[in-house]
Amino acid sequence: MKDPYESYKLYNALKLHFETDSYDAIKYNFKTSVKPTSFFKRKDKYFFAKLANTYDNLLDFYVANFKNDVKYVGDMLNEGGEEYYRNHKKVCESITYHFENDINKIHEEEKSFDNVLMTENNDHPLVIKLWMQEEIHLETVVILDSITGFMDRENKKISETIIWPDIFRKITKYKPFVKFDKTKCLNVLKKTFT
Repeated sequence: MKDPYESYKLYNALKLHFETDSYDAIKYNFKTSVKPTSFFKRKDKYFFAKLANTYDNLLDFYVANFKNDVKYVGDMLNEGGEEYYRNHKKVCESITYHFENDINKIHEEEKSFDNVLMTENNDHPLVIKLWMQEEIHLETVVILDSITGFMDRENKKISETIIWPDIFRKITKYKPFVKFDKTKCLNVLKKTFT
C-alpha cells in the first residue's frame, strides 16, 4: 500500500475496531465514513504517507500497535511502533511454539485446566492475570478463548467495571487477527493438562 489516504482509512477502521464495542472492521470490510477532505485537513497526514511507503503489511503494523494500546499514528512512528510490529510478527510466525511455552508456564501455576479459565470471587481468571503480568502472550489468551469460549462466560460473572471492560474488548477485538492451527493447539493442551 503506497497511498497515504488508504493508510489513513485502514488506520481509522482499526482505531474504531479496537476502541469501540459497536464497530467491527472485519464485518464492515474496513469501511468507515472518512472522506478525502477530512484526511487532507489533518496535520499528521505526513505520518500516514510515511507508513504507507514503509510497510508492505500495514494491517499487521496497525494491529500490532493497537493491541499494545498505541492509538495515535505519530506515536506508532516515534514510540516503539516498529518494535511492537517486529515482536508481533515473531509471535505470529511461530504461534504454536509460543502457545506451548505459555501453556507450560500456566501449568506450573495451576494443574487444573478449569481453574485456569475460571473467575473466583469476582476476580480475573488466572490466564488473564498471567497475561497482565506479561508472563504469557495475548495470543495465548485469544487461542484459549477461541477453543473454549471462556471470555463470554466469565464476562457474565465479573462485575468489576474499571479494568475488565477494556480487557474484554481488547481480547475480543484482537481475536479475528490471530491465526493458529486449532488441532495443534488442542494437542498441546491435552498433552499438558492430561
